[in-house]
Amino acid sequence: MKRRNAREYALQFLYQIDFLEVGASEHALRDTLGTFWAGVTEKDGDVRAFTEDLILGTIGNLTPIDREIQRAADKWDLGRMASVDRTILRIGAYELLYRPDIPGAVSINEAIEIAKKYSTADSASFINGLLDRIAREVRSGEKKNAKKPLQS
Repeated sequence: MKRRNAREYALQFLYQIDFLEVGASEHALRDTLGTFWAGVTEKDGDVRAFTEDLILGTIGNLTPIDREIQRAADKWDLGRMASVDRTILRIGAYELLYRPDIPGAVSINEAIEIAKKYSTADSASFINGLLDRIAREVRSGEKKNAKKPLQS
């Protein structure tokens, strides 16, 4: 449940800021995070650390994350997606692409549950489909890059 809380905090933070225009320095971003945490009662250091990893990782890798979402979305334009759905997708894609320590199924399931809470059932299904497509591409890419066993 701690990580779910962290994911929800990350959603709240990323939804609040227009991070497409965050060309701000890491210092300015950390100041904004400080203001965010001042308004939250969360005291658990692990939750805060994971939240900040999600936030900074998503913002720091926004271009490749958006590229992967757009590729998976086929006929959907990223800019026309509901902001909350786009934000959930970005966080989920960050986990799938940059956090191999988190099983893909966990990242997808968490995104679906958060979508059900903060968006709609249709959004949850949409997010599930896109993140599953990204996860399959990641696994496919890992297999292509894996070293083949030596043959005797």
